[in-house]
Amino acid sequence: MKIAVVRETRPAERRVALVPEQVAKLIELGYEVAVEPAAGERALYSDDQYRAAGAEVAWGADHAATIVASVQPLERERLQRLHAGTALLSFLPTNPPDVVRTATRAKLTVFAMELVPRISRAQSMDALSSQALVAGYRAAIVAAERLPRFFPLNMTAAGTVPPAQVLVLGAGVAGLQAIATAKRLGGVVKAYDVRTAAAEEIASMGATPITLELGTLDGPGGYAREMTAERAQLQRELLSPYVAAADALITTAAVPGRTAPMLVSRAMVEQMKPGSVVVDLASESGGNVEGSVAGTELMIGNALVWGGANVPSQMAGPASRLYGQNIANLIRLMTRNAAFDPDFDDEIVRGCCVTHDGTVLHEPTRELLEGQS
Repeated sequence: MKIAVVRETRPAERRVALVPEQVAKLIELGYEVAVEPAAGERALYSDDQYRAAGAEVAWGADHAATIVASVQPLERERLQRLHAGTALLSFLPTNPPDVVRTATRAKLTVFAMELVPRISRAQSMDALSSQALVAGYRAAIVAAERLPRFFPLNMTAAGTVPPAQVLVLGAGVAGLQAIATAKRLGGVVKAYDVRTAAAEEIASMGATPITLELGTLDGPGGYAREMTAERAQLQRELLSPYVAAADALITTAAVPGRTAPMLVSRAMVEQMKPGSVVVDLASESGGNVEGSVAGTELMIGNALVWGGANVPSQMAGPASRLYGQNIANLIRLMTRNAAFDPDFDDEIVRGCCVTHDGTVLHEPTRELLEGQS
């Protein structure tokens, strides 16, 4: 059994699918591990570290592999070179129809990391949560770096410098980590989320939960349900004074496969004070802030608006370590009797499998493909 770790070819992708410490653990399970040269260099893991962990470092690591692990899906040309039955483990957000069609024709088994069910038994394999943790931390650091004032309260003989006022919208994994980090930096943090449990979770992080008396919008998988246009407009009106008072605004509301809700209008940002900073982690999926652009810093009114793009890769080392552990745990789950043998009756395996033996198993993906044919 051979696991191949490929070098990511997309320029913005700095993460790697497995780090050396995980390679050693998989070898103990009975796998051979092959890593393409420089696969981990952008995450600061050298080829020598992989060799020391027991991996082979060579080009064409994916040839004749049982499992190919990556962060982003392989390109069509590479997929077509793999032998039937090869298992692919990666995120699958980039042009999934093309990837899925190619993988189906080649009879590859594709597991999408973003589809791992959000149940307690799968927490150690939940790559969305692990990467959201990194993104939430990074969001608070970006806000602190770009805000032209102190985050913490400072009392000196020359006078008192008040702490920064931080507002976080969305209290999932990324939002809670942004809250925790902003609090550690000394900011006074308020936060809002539409879900029932959010107020308690926000308070547990030391922030003040905002209550808008609009009712909750709990949805499946721990995400929020989509709101009506009327509800969204009323929510923006009620949040406006909180946005105007914030020195730093961090927005984190996103659901995989859906357009991010627009929580903050351009007019709301224009009410913010000179020097204010807005960090929109949802820019790649449409943005929580009207006018934000993924991978771009721009001015709206007096506020600097930072649009997040592949944010976990901006902290590639810890993001790779966490993601690699998700991958390793999923492989461990699918290893039975010292062989790679996925149990498709297991809800975790079944839930994240997109294609197998020439068939699209993931129903939403199958409906998408049928609608495009």
